[in-house]
Amino acid sequence: MASRIPSLNGLKAFESAARHMSFTKAAQELNVTQTAISHQIRRLEDELGVRLFLRLKDGLALTNEGHAYFPGVRAAFQELRYCTQTLLENRNNSVLTISTLVSFASKWLLPRLASFQQAFPTIDVRVTASTEWVDFRQGGVDAAIRYGHGGWKGMRADWLMADEIFPVCSPRLLQGPTALEKPGDLARHTLLQVSGVTGDDWSSWLSAAGQSKKLAEGSRLTFDLAMMAVQAAVDGLGVCIGRSTYVEDDLKAGRLVAPFDLRLKSDLGFYFVSPHDMADSPKVQAFRTWLMDSVGFGAEK
Repeated sequence: MASRIPSLNGLKAFESAARHMSFTKAAQELNVTQTAISHQIRRLEDELGVRLFLRLKDGLALTNEGHAYFPGVRAAFQELRYCTQTLLENRNNSVLTISTLVSFASKWLLPRLASFQQAFPTIDVRVTASTEWVDFRQGGVDAAIRYGHGGWKGMRADWLMADEIFPVCSPRLLQGPTALEKPGDLARHTLLQVSGVTGDDWSSWLSAAGQSKKLAEGSRLTFDLAMMAVQAAVDGLGVCIGRSTYVEDDLKAGRLVAPFDLRLKSDLGFYFVSPHDMADSPKVQAFRTWLMDSVGFGAEK
């Protein structure tokens, strides 16, 4: 049989007093008298059948039982505070939390986000970026931009766009004795690549260009994040096997060039993903519509 939860007032008094190691500070925090804190903790101790505090002449100290009990009680109240904050934020439909990959946020989403804010000034967008997939149940996230084949269970996934794979480099690498004029010239340059699901991009592109995959085994630098590989190419450290999503703006700005015409279509793509119970909320719908406008309706899949 499950144990009964003891008095919540007593637990609240214990958590505050143990955190401050002071009945006086606990009373101030909880807006009650010091006597009330003392009585609540005493009743909690009687209910549990153990002593939680040692009342010493020079202050308080936790008993062994108090030391053992405090971390769990503190964690429980921290979780309650977090859940309450999340509830109140979610009640406010103006807060929209979007999760995405770090490189996508940096190289594609953030440079365009101002247009969404102009179109929907009452929606407070919060972008959380990481290399991990978000847990919607735990992360307080409304929607995410994910990369893959789609079909995530329990989620609405709207197709956004695919990538094209092709080499990019600084314009400086098109000049001088080691200038890139044909794919075979790549043997004289450091190849920049990204680990993970895109780790075979160089091999795929070289094969399509009629070159030996061994070229990809020469001088190379490997990065965890696409944004780092792209920046290394901008800085002239080598030739990056780029994906259009991450290099588009740098190509337009002239920081990068594509030395060859061959571009491969990726079989992976970006999707706007949201739980079914959030997918039709006005703020998620607004962001979805804006995303699709930004990438262009009818983007090839």
